[in-house]
Amino acid sequence: MQTRNKVLDDLSQLMTNAMGVAQGARAEAETAMKSLIDRWLADRDFVTREEFDAVRAMAQKAREENEALKARIEALETRAD
Repeated sequence: MQTRNKVLDDLSQLMTNAMGVAQGARAEAETAMKSLIDRWLADRDFVTREEFDAVRAMAQKAREENEALKARIEALETRAD
Protein backbone atom coordinates (compact mmCIF):
# COMPACT_ATOMS: atom_id res chain seq x y z
CA MET A 1 0.00 0.00 0.00
CA GLN A 2 1.30 3.42 -0.97
CA THR A 3 1.12 6.22 1.57
CA ARG A 4 0.92 9.88 0.63
CA ASN A 5 3.46 12.14 2.19
CA LYS A 6 2.08 15.65 2.71
CA VAL A 7 5.53 17.27 2.66
CA LEU A 8 6.45 15.65 -0.66
CA ASP A 9 3.06 16.59 -2.15
CA ASP A 10 3.53 20.21 -1.03
CA LEU A 11 7.08 20.27 -2.37
CA SER A 12 5.93 18.83 -5.67
CA GLN A 13 3.18 21.43 -5.94
CA LEU A 14 5.63 24.21 -5.08
CA MET A 15 8.07 23.08 -7.78
CA THR A 16 5.27 22.87 -10.35
CA ASN A 17 4.15 26.40 -9.51
CA ALA A 18 7.74 27.66 -9.62
CA MET A 19 8.18 26.23 -13.11
CA GLY A 20 5.00 27.97 -14.23
CA VAL A 21 6.23 31.28 -12.85
CA ALA A 22 9.63 30.82 -14.51
CA GLN A 23 8.03 30.10 -17.88
CA GLY A 24 5.80 33.15 -17.52
CA ALA A 25 8.78 35.33 -16.63
CA ARG A 26 10.69 34.00 -19.63
CA ALA A 27 7.83 34.82 -22.00
CA GLU A 28 7.50 38.29 -20.51
CA ALA A 29 11.25 38.92 -20.83
CA GLU A 30 11.21 37.79 -24.48
CA THR A 31 8.30 40.14 -25.23
CA ALA A 32 10.02 43.06 -23.52
CA MET A 33 13.29 42.42 -25.37
CA LYS A 34 11.53 42.15 -28.73
CA SER A 35 9.72 45.41 -28.05
CA LEU A 36 12.99 47.11 -27.12
CA ILE A 37 14.73 45.88 -30.26
CA ASP A 38 11.79 46.92 -32.46
CA ARG A 39 11.86 50.44 -30.98
CA TRP A 40 15.64 50.67 -31.41
CA LEU A 41 15.43 49.61 -35.06
CA ALA A 42 12.58 52.04 -35.75
CA ASP A 43 14.63 54.91 -34.31
CA ARG A 44 17.54 54.13 -36.63
CA ASP A 45 15.51 54.73 -39.84
CA PHE A 46 16.62 51.50 -41.48
CA VAL A 47 15.10 50.87 -44.88
CA THR A 48 12.91 47.89 -45.57
CA ARG A 49 13.97 45.19 -48.00
CA GLU A 50 11.32 46.36 -50.46
CA GLU A 51 12.66 49.93 -50.40
CA PHE A 52 16.21 48.68 -50.86
CA ASP A 53 15.24 46.50 -53.82
CA ALA A 54 13.35 49.41 -55.46
CA VAL A 55 16.33 51.76 -55.17
CA ARG A 56 18.66 49.04 -56.41
CA ALA A 57 16.47 48.51 -59.48
CA MET A 58 16.43 52.26 -60.15
CA ALA A 59 20.22 52.41 -59.88
CA GLN A 60 20.60 49.47 -62.27
CA LYS A 61 18.29 51.14 -64.79
CA ALA A 62 20.25 54.42 -64.48
CA ARG A 63 23.53 52.56 -65.11
CA GLU A 64 22.09 50.92 -68.21
CA GLU A 65 20.80 54.25 -69.52
CA ASN A 66 24.21 55.80 -68.79
CA GLU A 67 25.97 53.11 -70.81
CA ALA A 68 23.52 53.57 -73.71
CA LEU A 69 24.05 57.33 -73.70
CA LYS A 70 27.83 56.89 -73.52
CA ALA A 71 27.74 54.59 -76.55
CA ARG A 72 25.52 57.06 -78.40
CA ILE A 73 27.88 59.97 -77.63
CA GLU A 74 30.89 57.94 -78.78
CA ALA A 75 29.08 57.09 -82.03
CA LEU A 76 28.22 60.75 -82.64
CA GLU A 77 31.80 61.82 -81.91
CA THR A 78 33.10 59.20 -84.32
CA ARG A 79 30.75 60.44 -87.05
CA ALA A 80 31.77 64.03 -86.39
CA ASP A 81 35.47 63.26 -86.93
